[in-house]
Amino acid sequence: MFNKIKALIFQDKPEQQQEDGFIVPISGEIIDLSHVPDEAFSQRMMGDGFAIQPEDGEVFSPVDGVVTTVVPSKHAFSIKSNSGIEFLIHFGVDTVKLKGEGFDVYVQEGSAVKAGDLVLKVNLEQIKDKVPSVAVSVIFIELNGKRFSYKTGKAAAKEKGRCYYTI
Repeated sequence: MFNKIKALIFQDKPEQQQEDGFIVPISGEIIDLSHVPDEAFSQRMMGDGFAIQPEDGEVFSPVDGVVTTVVPSKHAFSIKSNSGIEFLIHFGVDTVKLKGEGFDVYVQEGSAVKAGDLVLKVNLEQIKDKVPSVAVSVIFIELNGKRFSYKTGKAAAKEKGRCYYTI
C-alpha cells in the first residue's frame, strides 16, 4: 500500500538531479578562487572553479579521463573526464617563469588517467620563494551545462565528498 501511495506522490515530480563527485587533486586548504592573487583566476577569466593552498607538491588526477594538455613549463595541465567535464589544474602564480624548474610531470598529452593517479610533483621548497603564490587553481574549462560545488576548508589529496558537479 505504501509503495502505491509513494508512486502517486512522486509520479509527476521531475527526476532529481544527480551529483557526481571528483576527488581533491592535492592536500591543502580549499579556498574560493577570488583569493588567488592573479586576476586571470580571481576574476574567473579562465573559467570558474576553486583553489587549494597546497600542503605538499603531489597533484593527482581528480577524475578518470584523458590528459588533453601538458604545458611545456610543466606548471599546468588539463584533463577531460570520461563524462565530458574538462579541468585545468594550474600550480601557482607566475610559475610559467620557472620554465619547469621544480616540476616533474608523470603523464603526457593523450595519457589515460584514473582518479588518484599521480600527475605532477612539485618541489614546494624550491619554488615557494620564487613566485607570488603557490595556490593551485582548479578551473572548469568545459562543464557541458553542468554546475559544480565544493566545500572550503582543509582537505586531503584523493578525498571524496568535497567536490561535485551536478548532472
